[in-house]
Amino acid sequence: MVNSRLAVAIHILSLIAQNPHEQMTSDYIAASVNTNPVVIRRIIGMLKKAGLLKTHPGAAGTFLAKDPSDISLLDVYRAVQTKDELFAIHEQPNPNCPVGKNIQSTLNETFHDVQKAMENELAGKSIKDILDHLFI
Repeated sequence: MVNSRLAVAIHILSLIAQNPHEQMTSDYIAASVNTNPVVIRRIIGMLKKAGLLKTHPGAAGTFLAKDPSDISLLDVYRAVQTKDELFAIHEQPNPNCPVGKNIQSTLNETFHDVQKAMENELAGKSIKDILDHLFI
């Protein structure tokens, strides 16, 4: 299911991209996001694992691993989303009900199509696009 990790991850990457020569600590980023630094460190870890952020040994702060135009929002989504499913289908509907016995297969197809459309839209947007809209 969708949660705020994607929005927070985009916030983190945008903040770092906007200030490429500053050492962005989790405390600084947390103040901007208005959340706990532990949340920021957890998401930064996911972004590092996905190759979107990097750190320098012995130096505080986090840096972009790629140019903002080369980081698609789909990359970010995949880095922080724990499940591939945007929607979850309720389990064990009543098989004796005409709707219950077919609802899962019907929703699977529909939800797959919606997931694909969302991923296509995210693939077409980058962190640079976000930055361009932030400061219009």
